[in-house]
Amino acid sequence: MQITSLTSSSLSSLKQPQQKQKQEQDDSQIKNILDDKSLTFAEKLISIKNVERLNKKSKTLSMAGEIFIVDVDLAMAQDSTGPLAIRSLNEMNIDKIYDPSKVLLVIDHTFPAADEKVANLHHLMRDFASNHSCMLVEGSISHQYILEYLASPGMMILGADSHTCQAGCVGAFATGIGSTEIAAVWATGQLWLRVPESIKIKLSGNFDKGVFARDLILHYIGEVGEDGANYKSLEWKFSNDYTKKKFSMDSRACISNASMECGAKISVFPIDEITTKYLNENPRSYNNSNNTDNNMQVRIDVQPGDSAQYKDEFEIQCDKVEPQVSGPDNVDKVHSVDELTNLEIDQAFIGSSTNGRIEDLEVAAHILKGRKVHKNTRCVVTPASVKVYEEAIKRRYVEIYLESGAVFTNATCGACVGTHLGALGENEICISSSSRNFVGRMGALSSKVYLASPATVAASAIEGRIADPRRYFQSR
Repeated sequence: MQITSLTSSSLSSLKQPQQKQKQEQDDSQIKNILDDKSLTFAEKLISIKNVERLNKKSKTLSMAGEIFIVDVDLAMAQDSTGPLAIRSLNEMNIDKIYDPSKVLLVIDHTFPAADEKVANLHHLMRDFASNHSCMLVEGSISHQYILEYLASPGMMILGADSHTCQAGCVGAFATGIGSTEIAAVWATGQLWLRVPESIKIKLSGNFDKGVFARDLILHYIGEVGEDGANYKSLEWKFSNDYTKKKFSMDSRACISNASMECGAKISVFPIDEITTKYLNENPRSYNNSNNTDNNMQVRIDVQPGDSAQYKDEFEIQCDKVEPQVSGPDNVDKVHSVDELTNLEIDQAFIGSSTNGRIEDLEVAAHILKGRKVHKNTRCVVTPASVKVYEEAIKRRYVEIYLESGAVFTNATCGACVGTHLGALGENEICISSSSRNFVGRMGALSSKVYLASPATVAASAIEGRIADPRRYFQSR
């Protein structure tokens, strides 16, 4: 599938002949919005969605704090939120969804089913997907699957999962909503949103060896607190090309995903050559029988204006960020790794939608190669998607994990949500690359979870205690 950029100078030429006349007014106004130097990413994108929804020229701009109804391009629910959404739809006596091609159900939190109750929920979701001809994915974590196959710049993506904001790494307006809200979207194709205020974060410099994107976002969360970006749009910027090239799509996805832990509504990166390369190498795949051009997916490259107004602005010098460890019990309880060195652990978990991508598994393999997991520690490695799982096998990372004594599982949320494949017992301590460390998140209420990068987790697995990963990058 060809991915074609839609910018202010190329709008009209991309329309099918039969669509041109109908879209001329929309295109003119969308061009004005894209060119507006005073608007943030969120203001621009919701303004564009407003024009598209009204299907006529609109002079109304969507400014921060205002409420608008938006058409939704993709509406997702997973196996802990999907069953409730299905039941809510039934309670509303709605037997037909608005557009099956825009509905995605994902069985990922407990896959395969760990018990009869979960199996019945999965059965409910499979039946719903079959009856309504909507998309169904099993195994891959929803956010990673959306990134690999569905998300494009300019899309409005709503998901019944708080980490849906991950798709902001490719310039989508992506955010989490509740199960009953997603049911309403399935029924109508629309939802109201308040335009979020925006925070600009400029990144400069480069990480030292052994420091990664997860350390950066944990550092930021530690600085602003768990509600420091509550209902805000985080706009990430690069000070120069040197810094930009150090942030791969996997790194950007990690940051956008974890931004929810300081309350962010969305977390977006600029569209650049790294975005374009990723999209071209990973073609988008849609279940859309109404699409008149199945070989082309038009995207809208929304760039915030140079004179846009921000609620706050930050600059983070990457070379000053050290390995970070968050916890226990609160994500914003962030420490330098040196503060917690020698804290013994029972389990090390590498995975989740935050840090279960191929680059994360590569870092873990680098550290574990030729070494053994500590005799008093369990190490579990869980890929974020089937694609990542297959790539780890091709690269022979799995051999490294198994030789080290680690367990390599199928793609799933797994231990991150404490339902299977690494749940914690009473008073156990885990260092994890997963998304959250709330009380009881990964198992027993008395267990303790510390969050860190896959590098810190792998180093800790070897030493049986929280450990600084930087020394493992000095000799290789």
